[in-house]
Order: sequence, then structure tokens, then C-alpha cells
Amino acid sequence: MKKLYIAGHNGMVGKSLLKIVDKTSLYQIITAEKSELDLRDELAVSKFMSKSKPDYVVVCAAKVGGIYANNKYPVDFILDNLQIQNNLIKFSFENDIKKLIFLGSSCVYPNDNTEEIREEDLLSSKLEKTNEPYAIAKIAGIKLCESYNRQYETDFRSLMPTNLYGPNDNYHPENSHVIPGLLYKFHHAKKNNSDFVKVWGSGKPKREFLFVDDLSEAILHILSLPKGEYELITEQQNSHINVGSDEELSIEKLSYLIKDIVEFKGNIVFDNTKPDGTIRKKLSSSKIRNLGWIPKVNLVDGLKIAYEEFLNTPYA
Repeated sequence: MKKLYIAGHNGMVGKSLLKIVDKTSLYQIITAEKSELDLRDELAVSKFMSKSKPDYVVVCAAKVGGIYANNKYPVDFILDNLQIQNNLIKFSFENDIKKLIFLGSSCVYPNDNTEEIREEDLLSSKLEKTNEPYAIAKIAGIKLCESYNRQYETDFRSLMPTNLYGPNDNYHPENSHVIPGLLYKFHHAKKNNSDFVKVWGSGKPKREFLFVDDLSEAILHILSLPKGEYELITEQQNSHINVGSDEELSIEKLSYLIKDIVEFKGNIVFDNTKPDGTIRKKLSSSKIRNLGWIPKVNLVDGLKIAYEEFLNTPYA
């Protein structure tokens, strides 16, 4: 069995990937706890990679957060992510890793897109200001993978998922993304018999959401492809692939959908004094679909699963 190192196995994507890989019995899994391995520590990562000798690496590890966290801790978001991904990619190369999957984010794309975002749109315009440091770090990871491929003929691949949600999400009331943040707000409004829930922004921006297990399936699918097949639909300096669900809706519609799932009876108030972020962010996922992957979990079913899981967390 090939050895697969999942960096960031305790995160939302990492836990999902562990679960999905476990069902397949295709790989021998390698992990390391944060207490054992600080991925920002160059020497520690070097020693770990040379000792564990994985065949494949999936870089799920990252410092992530919502608009509030990105605005408050910009240094952490750019520096921690650069250190983590630089160490993992560099020492994957130095230890002859056969394949590496680097996970980016849809925030790497410009904020002025009104059409579906294609892979070719990377670096075509300015980034959204609220998460620019995080996005720049992720773009650097894409380009580092491409640079190793160009200079050393490695097989390092990058996937850009749309907004993720699902089990093991971060439900912190200040540092969470939109879906877990809304689940938290509506649940506690219901619990406290509140008259209304206040939602950041106008509600007009549109977003696309992907259930986390669908991303894990996409990772394993891309990992299984021969190098030649992957390179048929990518370019040497535009080698990343989008992973989206094709389900897009406004924050307003999402809010009412979550309101119904949580069974909150009050009103929704949109706070126009708070930032909206990018107006539209819908990925074109034609490349990965042409490679044979499609998502399985629709948004309504996924939100119901996410809410049931939230009810078993300390945040409920």
C-alpha cells in the first residue's frame, strides 16, 4: 500500500479525508499531531518527512477564518500559511514524494468577476481586500508547486475548492465562515427566543458552497489520475483546478434556508454597515468534471447534516 501523509488531519478537510480514505482501504495513512509537529518549523518538517517517507502528500493544513479573523490577524494569515506550505512542498520534493495535492481557496481569484471564475482568471485583477493576505499566501503555494514541476518535473497538483461546509466546521461566533456562523446565530436566537437575527452585509452577494466530503472525494480522484491525464487539461503555469458544486445562491436566500432548517421563527435583519465581501464568487468546475468527478451532496441535505453535527458541539 502507498503511504499517504495528510497534513492537517485534525481540520475540517483533513478529518473528512481521513474518513473517506478509511472507507477505500487504498492507502496507509500517515498523520502527526500539532503537539508532535509544528508545520511552521522548517527543521521539524524536514526530520518528519525524511523519517516517515510518504509516497503521497495532501496539504490540508492551513490557518483559516472568516472576514473578521482575516481583518484582525492579517500577519498570522499570510505568515503562518506561507511557512506551512513552503515547508511541506519543499521537503516533499527533497524526499522524492511521487504526488502532492495542495489545497488553495476560491479567494485566490479577483474580486470583480461577474461571470463564472475560470482557472485562467488567476492574477488577472485585484484581490478582495478583506482576505488578501491569506489569498496571496495561497497563490504563492500554487506557484511554488508549478515552479517545482517546471524546474524538476515533479507531480505537484493544486485544487481550488469553493466555500466549504459540513462536519467538523469551525463554529466560533467571531472566527467562523458564513454557513457555520449563520447556524450558530440562528440556533442561539431560537434558543434565547430572540425576535430577530442580524446578518452581516446586504444579503445580495452570491456564493457557491461545497459539502466537505465531496471535496475529499475530489482530492482522491485527482490523486488517482496519471500525470499525463492531469496535464492534458492544465497548463504548465496554470495548472490548478477548481472544485465547485455549481450550487449558487445569495446570502439572503442562504439565511432564509438556514432559518427554516433551524426552525427559527423570528425575523432577519441585514446589517448594511458590515462589509459584503466579493459580490459574486462562482467557480467554473468544467475541468474537474471532464476528469470524471461530480459532487454527491446537495445544499439542503448538506445543511441538515451540518446542523445535526453542530448540535453535538460545545457551541450549541
